[in-house]
Amino acid sequence: MRVAIIGAGAVGRSVARNLLGAGHEVLIIERRRTSYRPDRVPEASWMLADACEVETLQKAGIETCDAILAATADDQANLVICMHAKTEFGVPRVLARVTNPANEPLFTPAWGIDVAVSTPRAMVAGFEEAVTVGEIVTLMTLQRGRADILEFTLPDTTVLVGRSIGDLALPDGAAVLAVVRSGMTIAARADLTLIPGDGLLLAAAMQAQPRVRALLGEQRTGPGS
Repeated sequence: MRVAIIGAGAVGRSVARNLLGAGHEVLIIERRRTSYRPDRVPEASWMLADACEVETLQKAGIETCDAILAATADDQANLVICMHAKTEFGVPRVLARVTNPANEPLFTPAWGIDVAVSTPRAMVAGFEEAVTVGEIVTLMTLQRGRADILEFTLPDTTVLVGRSIGDLALPDGAAVLAVVRSGMTIAARADLTLIPGDGLLLAAAMQAQPRVRALLGEQRTGPGS
């Protein structure tokens, strides 16, 4: 997969390293010379230019990208970049960083955005994840699909402990994406048995979430519960 990341700040560089580690091709576009540091992510291709300009995106070959991430700290710039990428170049997947929560309602498909990630919301989710077991945390909202990425860390008391992924009675519109166990991400195989402390990552459409939340909240009864 070829991915363009706009903005070479800490967020952009971190995402780039993870994508490169997964074997993807990454192009980083940065307009500020002070932040243009190819030595920080040498495996990526770099371009010093303003991605708000259509000419820059043309030179970068954005139409050949499978996805882009507008990761600058400027919400207005991210909106413009995403609009160009989707409407002018037809990029299949367009993701955007939201810096100011007040601007989050703008980050919709109307601006060409498939997925909006709010930095403050992600920080809050990270904090909640660190201190909360047995609570459902919304990590990300998928604008186009009207769905959320949810995380649930299994307490000892949940009925899910001892069940396999394939045995979970998830409703239509919901699926387990992965399991995080002891800091490692494990593919959501049907035969994977869940244990206390596992972090379930799920995608759930809005209409499926009441049943998903009811399932995740179900507790064991009787001795040892």
